Amino acid sequence: MSSTDLDQLEDWVAPLLARLEPKQRRQLARRVATTLRQSQRERIKAQENPDGSGFTPRKPQHRQKAGAIRRRGMFHKLRTAKYLRTRGTSDAAVAGFFGRINRIARVHQYGLHDQVDRDGPRVKYAERRLLGFSEADREAIRDALLEHLTPP
Repeated sequence: MSSTDLDQLEDWVAPLLARLEPKQRRQLARRVATTLRQSQRERIKAQENPDGSGFTPRKPQHRQKAGAIRRRGMFHKLRTAKYLRTRGTSDAAVAGFFGRINRIARVHQYGLHDQVDRDGPRVKYAERRLLGFSEADREAIRDALLEHLTPP
């Protein structure tokens, strides 16, 4: 989803949200953030970028001991609720990484340089879009908004 798509969504939603009380906006933001966290978690578990392409595989590890190969996918711990958190306020719905773990996620999100270990070499990591909007996310946000705004 491009920034123009997000701008269009914001233009469509802004007048509707202006009618809501702050408490209702917070509830809606929490619901949207939780929905986004679930979709991001499932996408990371499937090792996919928001556009549907797969993550770049890990480079072969030369120094691993026999039997130390990890069978789980990349970012196994990052996708847990402990690290992939939500915040919902009357002004915003956020699903993302906060605190120390944010640095690790940012390095992979944008394909930056970082040290492998504390005293290890600096390497350029492959870009793996941990967070982002897919078409399904956009539809989920729209559905959550419509469900919240539709009278029972």
